[in-house]
Amino acid sequence: MKTPKKILPLIEDGIIDEVLSQLMSGKEATVYTVRCGDEVRCAKVYKDAVKRSFKKASQYTEGKKVRNSRRQRAMEKGSKFGRKQQEEIWHNAEVDALYKLDNAGVRVPKPYGCFDGVLLMELVTDVDGDVAPRLNDVGMDAEEAIEDHATVMEYIKLMLSVGIIHGDLSEFNVLVDSYGPVIIDLPQAVDASANNHAFSMLKRDVDNMSNYYGQFAPQLKNTRYAEEMWALYEEGELDENSVLTGEFAANEDEADVDAVLDEIKAIMADEEDRKQRVAEAEAEDY
Repeated sequence: MKTPKKILPLIEDGIIDEVLSQLMSGKEATVYTVRCGDEVRCAKVYKDAVKRSFKKASQYTEGKKVRNSRRQRAMEKGSKFGRKQQEEIWHNAEVDALYKLDNAGVRVPKPYGCFDGVLLMELVTDVDGDVAPRLNDVGMDAEEAIEDHATVMEYIKLMLSVGIIHGDLSEFNVLVDSYGPVIIDLPQAVDASANNHAFSMLKRDVDNMSNYYGQFAPQLKNTRYAEEMWALYEEGELDENSVLTGEFAANEDEADVDAVLDEIKAIMADEEDRKQRVAEAEAEDY
C-alpha cells in the first residue's frame, strides 16, 4: 500500500521497514500495521488538531502544563507556536502514559517511542496471530464477565495509583487477547491530581465497563468501584496492594449537594428581595 506521508521519515531512518496495511481510522488517529525487522508492530499516526473531533477537549487538557513558561503562555493564547506545542504534548501524552502504565503492571500495548506524531507500539494479537478483537466484539458467559471485569477494575486502580485516569474507557478501547483485557487509546489520559473533572471521568470509565460486563453478569452494575477507589486515593491510601470490594458506604456527614444548592438559591433569593426592598424604600424617600 502507499506509505502515509508521516511514516516516510521513519522508513528513511530505518525505524520502520514497510507499511503492511491500514488497521483502523478513528477520530484521533489512523493505525497501520508495519514491519520492523522480523516483527509486525502498530504505527499510530495522529491526525492534526484541525481534523480531530474530540468532544470537550478542554476537560482533558486541563492540568497538562509545560515547564517552559513561554510555551505555556503561547498555548494559553492559542498562537501558532502554542498550537504546535499543544500538539507535541498531545502526541507525547499517550506514549508517556503507556510507559508509566506498563511499569505499573497495567496491560497496555508495549510502546517503542513517538516520532513526530507517529506512535510505534506492540501489535496485540490473538492465539492465531491475528489482530486481537475489541471487547465489544467478544461474547462471554457470566463467569468470564466477572473475571474480566475484576481484571479491568484492577487495571483502573493501578492507573489511579500512579495518578492517571484513562478518561475515555469503554468496550471500544479494550482489546482481548488469550490472556485477557488490554487497555488501549490513551492520548486523552488525565492527571488525577491536577484535573477538576478527575472523579467524574474516573466514574464514567468505571461505569462504562461495569455496565458493559453487566450485560452478562447483571450484579456488576450495582458495584461502586469508582467511589471506593477515589475515597482511598483522596486519603492517600490507594496503591498497587489496595484490595477492592466494589462496595462503598457514603459518609453520612458528607454534605448533601442538592441541599447545599437549595440553600444557595434561597440565600440568593433573599438577597434579591432585600435589594428590591431597599430600592423601594429609597424611591419612597425620594
